[in-house]
Amino acid sequence: MSDDPRRELADFLRTRRTRLRPQDVGLEPGPRRRVAGLRREELALLAGVSSDYYQRMEQGRDVRPSEQVLDALAGALNFSAEETRHLHSLAAAARTPVRLSRSYEPEAVPDTTLRVMRGMTSPALVVGRFLDVLAWNPLGGALLGEFTRQPQRERNLLALFLRPEADRTCPNRAATIAELIGMLRTQIAADPGHPRAVELVGELALRSDEFAALWALHDVAEPTRGQISLNHQQVGELNLDWDVYPIPGNLGPALMVCTAAEGSPDAARLRMLADLLGTP
Repeated sequence: MSDDPRRELADFLRTRRTRLRPQDVGLEPGPRRRVAGLRREELALLAGVSSDYYQRMEQGRDVRPSEQVLDALAGALNFSAEETRHLHSLAAAARTPVRLSRSYEPEAVPDTTLRVMRGMTSPALVVGRFLDVLAWNPLGGALLGEFTRQPQRERNLLALFLRPEADRTCPNRAATIAELIGMLRTQIAADPGHPRAVELVGELALRSDEFAALWALHDVAEPTRGQISLNHQQVGELNLDWDVYPIPGNLGPALMVCTAAEGSPDAARLRMLADLLGTP
């Protein structure tokens, strides 16, 4: 991960520009085209900014685009709402002067949240800003398995699914990883200098070529719910829905709860797993 917010902004724009084909925006590709996606000057024209100004943005130079320029670029690039918010976050970080290093409090789970989790009949986890797993209830721990015995700094959802054996336990592993990486990049854009973010991305990139390749795509995601499939060694296949709930008064950790539709085979398997654990 680059520690220069201007470089992050430049790389995000470049990856999105090269993905967009001329015909996607009503331009004629032409027979002698040599570049992938739009040219810089084509995007600048579509967004109504000067070619020189846009080129300086992609070069990571000290430009400070206005909200109107950012919205014009987002419109020209056919950005989704998530991508547009990410673009504004990156630009805000790039406009902020370099600050002296500051201390960061470790993420903590309130006692009240731990009590709520223990009383839940569904698998539940508390996940930190950068996807560190901070706490879980018994059913949540049963889904995580051996992962719960890893050292605290290694208990990260991305580390869990990047393991080679994850292919056997998660049939949709590749899609899950792509979604998690998008969530991580969105969180980091809001605080690019956070030491945990820098440490985590560096470690994952060194350990996993898959992570490094996906990270370079600059994809973003802000899901608050989704689906996951797991092959559990005790009860078999589980297809679960997950939802994320922010913890009141806390900007960091959030509660992730996995459920199955009432009366479904997956709900029956969750009850079986609870019986094996001796939980309600």
